[in-house]
Amino acid sequence: MQAVVNTHQAEAWNGYEGEHWAAHQDRWDAVNVDLTRHLFAGAAVGGRDRVLDIGCGNGQSTRLAARRAVDGHAVGVDLSGPMLGRARATAAQEHLTNVSFEQGDAQVHPFEAGAFDLAISRAGIMFFGDPVAAFTNIGRALRAGGRFVFVCPRDVHLQDWFVAPMTALLGHTPGPAVPGEPGMFSLADRAHLDDVLLRAGFETVTAAEVDVEMAYGRNAEDAADFFLGMGPARFSLGQTDRAAADLRDTVVEALRAYETVEGVGLPGSFWRVSATRP
Repeated sequence: MQAVVNTHQAEAWNGYEGEHWAAHQDRWDAVNVDLTRHLFAGAAVGGRDRVLDIGCGNGQSTRLAARRAVDGHAVGVDLSGPMLGRARATAAQEHLTNVSFEQGDAQVHPFEAGAFDLAISRAGIMFFGDPVAAFTNIGRALRAGGRFVFVCPRDVHLQDWFVAPMTALLGHTPGPAVPGEPGMFSLADRAHLDDVLLRAGFETVTAAEVDVEMAYGRNAEDAADFFLGMGPARFSLGQTDRAAADLRDTVVEALRAYETVEGVGLPGSFWRVSATRP
């Protein structure tokens, strides 16, 4: 793997967090069905496009881009070795020949200048230590007039998928993102988001609000167990003296309000962002 500056993220995504996502590939793809649909509606991948997928994870978005760019190709980049292993294996099973994956930190990865027509990301761009440097590096990989299209969460209080179980787990509502710090909601503020992209050299920045429903489980118990296996929940479990069984029951009850005969669907709200390299 090339040089990494986001070392904490590299440790997480090459450790338990990446292993959890890789082990639950199909489940995470199901969680993100709506988000994926909104991303590709904005990306409008062309048949000859050269597509760069940032934070590609298990590679679903990269493979979907490759299927649309039938006479082009798609390259997925991610920090996570476990997830890239799943991405490569799935692409091989699907007999895709115009897709490849690279392990690296997009903030410093040595992309070939002007090699891509389009960069995309399905919520994989909120964790950079220096987002301006990262987006500048991604911009260099795009040709003049190339587009960068991604989705990222809006304000934390709009995210039932996060707030409902975390409030039950913590005993209080999670607070907003700390300005300037990497994290899931680091680009939630529209003014900050615009500023980062403009400082990185992009222009014609637009951001549309997109609302989604995220399918987290067959029922409240199943959704709670899935949630409690995620990194943020595991960290919070380690900070409390309450019994794990009691915490699980609390999370189950919080998710019961979202349970239907079709499963547990949790609302969320995201930005779909588009920016152009001059």
